Amino acid sequence: MNMAIKKKDVVNFIFDLIVAVFAGIVVSIAYYFFQNSNGFAPGGVGGLATMTYHYLQSAGISVQWAYLMIAFNIPIFILVTIFVNKKLGVILITYMFVQSFCTIIWEKIGFLPYSAKTNGQDFEVMFACIATGVVSGFGFSIMLRRFGASGGTYAISALIKKAKPALNIAYVSFLMDSSVVLIAFFVYGMQITPVICTLLNLFVANVVVDYFLAGMREGYKFEIITDKPEELSKELIEKLHHGVTEVRVEGMYSHTEKFMVICIIRKKQIGEMMKIIKKYKGSFANYSKVNEVFGRFR
Repeated sequence: MNMAIKKKDVVNFIFDLIVAVFAGIVVSIAYYFFQNSNGFAPGGVGGLATMTYHYLQSAGISVQWAYLMIAFNIPIFILVTIFVNKKLGVILITYMFVQSFCTIIWEKIGFLPYSAKTNGQDFEVMFACIATGVVSGFGFSIMLRRFGASGGTYAISALIKKAKPALNIAYVSFLMDSSVVLIAFFVYGMQITPVICTLLNLFVANVVVDYFLAGMREGYKFEIITDKPEELSKELIEKLHHGVTEVRVEGMYSHTEKFMVICIIRKKQIGEMMKIIKKYKGSFANYSKVNEVFGRFR
């Protein structure tokens, strides 16, 4: 029994490493192809590393962006490994190494990044911001869904939470991101464009993370009061291919027994659901958004 449990733990850990490697590759694509060549910073610890890279480049000091990312993040992840969770720390270290060194690999292969400066259009840097937010947000959401952490800011929050459990760690993320936006103004020559780009990147990345964490598995719950539960349920099952729950209820105005049919559907099925309900005269329905659906949702 113990051997079986250990084998399962090893398999889960290997799968976790594969997920972390994949997420690291995705984020590296965002940073190499869209961010580093366009003069703006992401949020959090990665933003501080990126601004340091830009500052050193401006001063004529040649250094790989990947090494700065590792220098800023790995010490934090080592502390997480020691004081919070060893497995999470190893996962985050793997994720950061892959994310950082893949940018070197893309360069060695000869892939050219998207550069708004090269194209000569100032507004095109906004496209780079949006692309960075979308691609990196997808990578962050993979890490957050699987491990609950996606980078240095989350690691710092975990360390602070370990030391002071009562502290609201939401303020930590807010202060980290706010400091990056403020510092970006001075690092990038006191220009407003890099600040706007940083804000836009943060916003887009957060929207994408929220979508992938909740939106992809969201549903809509319909509660339908009807006198014909059998006919209605049969049609819902046949046409929408979702299960239906029936509950006996009593209308307090007329004190007559009725039935409430409950069905959770996808967003794209709302219109078809409305058409079905309208066919049953005297039925009353309401629906609400469900952020996460578990189990056999078919």
